[in-house]
Amino acid sequence: MSDLEVLQAVFQESIAAHERFAAGGFKSVIDAAAAINRALRSGRKVLAFGNGGSAADAQHFVAELVGRFEGERQALAAIALTADATVVTAVANDYGFEHVFARQIEALGRDGDIALGISTSGRSKNVEVGLTCAMRCSMVTIALTGRDGGSMGRDAHIHINVAEPSTPRVQEVHRTVLHAMCSLVNLAATVVQAR
Repeated sequence: MSDLEVLQAVFQESIAAHERFAAGGFKSVIDAAAAINRALRSGRKVLAFGNGGSAADAQHFVAELVGRFEGERQALAAIALTADATVVTAVANDYGFEHVFARQIEALGRDGDIALGISTSGRSKNVEVGLTCAMRCSMVTIALTGRDGGSMGRDAHIHINVAEPSTPRVQEVHRTVLHAMCSLVNLAATVVQAR
């Protein structure tokens, strides 16, 4: 294949993945944004986490909430559990890598907070353990997954699933979903601020 053909294939696959998600995935995104809005209005916070590209997505989402997203509004309470290398490596060393998110949730999570776990497979052990811990802490759990969603999707309060076999395509749709949630959260926060 030529360079142009490779690029065309990537873009066509990404567009098709977005279209497949758009055909049936919007309700879960609306439900997730509504849960986040309720939590933030009640003085709660969002804890977001994942591995690799999903860790970057968690940090990106948190940055949009704490900073701003397409317009001014008050800062929103959110923490990326992937951002503190000292905590992540200390917990991984002392307790094992599968506990790096659960230990932070145990320390920071409170009743009514949101736990947003991101995994392109739905089977990342440390994300699963984190979501299980969040449920024990009476948090609202949101799983953003790929493929069939795995046990993460089955166990979470809200499951946003991008049912694609390709990790890059899942990640591309995840980023669009997170931006869409930011738009919905922004809209609600702006309305509240205007009152």
